[in-house]
Amino acid sequence: MIETERLLLRVPQAGDFAALAAMWADPAVMADLAPVKTAEESRETLARHDGYRDRGLGFLVVAKRRGGAVIGFAGLKPGAEGTPIDGEIEAGWMLARDHWARGYAIEAMQAVLADGWRRFPAERIVAITAACNQRSLGLMRRLGMQELPGGGFEHPKYPVGDDRRSTVTYVLPRPRADIA
Repeated sequence: MIETERLLLRVPQAGDFAALAAMWADPAVMADLAPVKTAEESRETLARHDGYRDRGLGFLVVAKRRGGAVIGFAGLKPGAEGTPIDGEIEAGWMLARDHWARGYAIEAMQAVLADGWRRFPAERIVAITAACNQRSLGLMRRLGMQELPGGGFEHPKYPVGDDRRSTVTYVLPRPRADIA
């Protein structure tokens, strides 16, 4: 579990399913990410992330500390197979629409990244998104990530002609301690 001032990030529990499935079924939330998910596709997503846990990866539920409401899904996972980030550690996030623009995403991801640096020897953590996803691009920049030159690619999970197919890669190098 990861704790911040306002949030708890924890492994999903059975009781979280309705809130997560509602988020994945919301066309506004999914607009720049992927097609909306059915309940079965939501279960498959949770199962996929559970499959990463033996490697210390897999997204976590983002819940408010006060009241425990589930407001998102965020964390680290293996980079998508068949893409240029295969073999990397990939950061990702999504929040339910009612919780946008309140600083929750950056708060969650700063904590996720700090935890990732403590637990993994990776030289960098990457994030990808559709080139049209301005919200995620803005968060990547606020997190200190920089666009990887030549890191753009056509994501194979989207058909030709889908605006989300054109993908950009952002990189956050491992922080270095200042040498006195």
